[in-house]
Amino acid sequence: MPRPTKIKPAKPPLLVDPETSARLARIRQKDTAAEQAVRRVLHEFGLRFRIRNRDLPGAPDAANRARRWAVFVHGCFWHAHTGCYRATVPKRNRDFWVTKFADNRARDTRVLRALRRRGYRALVVWECELDDVEKLARRLRTFAGRIVA
Repeated sequence: MPRPTKIKPAKPPLLVDPETSARLARIRQKDTAAEQAVRRVLHEFGLRFRIRNRDLPGAPDAANRARRWAVFVHGCFWHAHTGCYRATVPKRNRDFWVTKFADNRARDTRVLRALRRRGYRALVVWECELDDVEKLARRLRTFAGRIVA
């Protein structure tokens, strides 16, 4: 017997003033400085990968299908990095943002599970980890060692 589908309640339209809309529109969505830094380190380790992985769950920022690994570079604000000083909740329209961040985190969890079910190793690199590039390089090297071995 088919399972009943859940129907999500319709969300009311978000009213955003033009100034806020323009400010948010200027935020890069791809090829961010954080993504480029992670790619540079991966290349230094001799790892080859593709970007623009729209066919994989969550569209990882870097992935190698042959070796079955993927790396996501998450912005601390947008993905609500727990305990991070960059993961603030705006005071204006707070209920919207709290819901949005919770939805983003739930989606991130679903994506990682879907990738792992496909047999991929996945790593999430947080934007704040770029503050200590040496530590990030060690973390990526450990990940690289696991995928090459």
